[in-house]
Amino acid sequence: MFLTTKMVVGKLGYHSLAAVGIAGDLTFEILVILMAMLSVVGVLAAQALGAGKHHELGQSIRQGLVVATVIGGPAMIAVWNLDLALIATNQDPRVIELARGYLKGISGAVLPVLWFAIFRNFVAVLSQTVSILVITAGAVVLNYLLTLWFVHGGYGVAPLGLFGAGLATTIVSWLMFLALALHVFRKPMFRGFGIFKNRLQLIWPLCREILTLGTPVAGLAFLEAGLFVATAILSGVIGAKTLAAYEIVMAWVGIPFVIAFGLAEATMIRVAHAIGRNSMRQARRAGFLGMTLVIGIISTMLVVPIFFAQPIILIFISPEDPGYAEVSAMASHFLVIAAVFMVFDGLQATAARALRGMKDNLVPLWIAGFGYWVLGIGGGSVLAFQYQMGGAGLWWGLAAGLALAACLLSWRFHRFTLPRASR
Repeated sequence: MFLTTKMVVGKLGYHSLAAVGIAGDLTFEILVILMAMLSVVGVLAAQALGAGKHHELGQSIRQGLVVATVIGGPAMIAVWNLDLALIATNQDPRVIELARGYLKGISGAVLPVLWFAIFRNFVAVLSQTVSILVITAGAVVLNYLLTLWFVHGGYGVAPLGLFGAGLATTIVSWLMFLALALHVFRKPMFRGFGIFKNRLQLIWPLCREILTLGTPVAGLAFLEAGLFVATAILSGVIGAKTLAAYEIVMAWVGIPFVIAFGLAEATMIRVAHAIGRNSMRQARRAGFLGMTLVIGIISTMLVVPIFFAQPIILIFISPEDPGYAEVSAMASHFLVIAAVFMVFDGLQATAARALRGMKDNLVPLWIAGFGYWVLGIGGGSVLAFQYQMGGAGLWWGLAAGLALAACLLSWRFHRFTLPRASR
C-alpha cells in the first residue's frame, strides 16, 4: 500500500514523493517494531498447536489482542507527531510541511494494522493463509483507487492532498481488519479455540511472556527497519532530491523484501511447529528450506533493477518534474547497488525469523546491532560524508551491513540446530 501511495503522490513532484516516503518510512518503522513484538504470539500459538494444546493457542491469540490494544494507543499518538522527528533531523522545510498532513491521515491505521497482525498470526498457524492473500490483494487495489480519489478530489470530495493519501490507507486498514475478523468468526475450522469468548479476561503471566519474549524481537526489528529509516533521514540531510531517489529505490526493494518476509514468517511458524513437537531435525529442515526458497526466488528478480531501472523510475516521477534529471540519475545508480544486497536482505530476514521460531532472540539482536548499525549506518555515513560519495555511500553501507548480518544469522541457525554430538 505504501508503494501504491508513492505511485500517486510522486506525480505531484519530488518534494511530495520525498515527504510521503520519509513519513511512510517512519510510520512503517513503528508498525514493524510493534508487529515484530506481536509476532511471538504466532510462535506461542504454533508451539501450542504442535503440542496439541488448542486452549493455550486460543489464549495466546486473545492475550495478543490485549497487548496490541495497549501498545497501539501510544503508537498512534507517536505517528501523529512524527513531524517533530523530521524537524529534529533538519529535513527540507517543504518536505516537513507536506509530510505533516500525511501523518495526520495515516495515524488512525495503527490499531487496525496491529489487530490484523494478531488474526493473521492465528490464520497462519492453522495454515489457512489464502484469505490473507485475497484480503491484502484487494486492499492494495482499493488503496490505490482511494488515494487517487482523495488526493485529487472528485465526486463530491474536495482535493485532500497528502492528508487524503494517509486517510485512504487508514480506511483500507480498518476494512482489512474487519474482513479478516469476520472471516475468522464465520469459518467453522477456526472455532473451538475460544477466540470470540464473551469476556476478554486479562491473563497477566501470558501477557508478560509476550512482552518479555517480544521485547528483544522488537529490538531486532528496530535495528533492521531503523537501518532503512536512518538511511532515509541521512538522504534527506544530503538533499530532497537524494531522498526522492532513495524512496523510488525503496519502493522497488520493498517488493522482493515482502516476498521474503512472507516466506520468513512461514519459516518461523514451521520451525515453531517442529519445536512444539520436540523435533530439532524438522526445525533445521524447515529453517534451511525457507532460506533456500528465499535465495532462489529473490535471485530471479535481480534482473529488474539492473535492466529496467528507467521504467521503475517513471512510475514514481514525471519527466516534466524540474528535479527529474538528477533524481533519475541517482535512482538508477542506487538500483544497481540495491541489486547487490537484495538476496542478503531476504536471507537475513528469514534466518532471524527461523531463530525466532526457536525463541532465540537475544543473540540475533546483538548481531543485528553490529551488522546494521556499526557497519551499515556507520560505514555508510563515512562513505557518504567523509569520502563525499553522497547517497551511493549510504547504499553501499546498507549492502555491507545486510550481507554480514545474513551470514552471521544463518551460521547461528546452523550451529543452533546441529545434533549435539556434532557441535
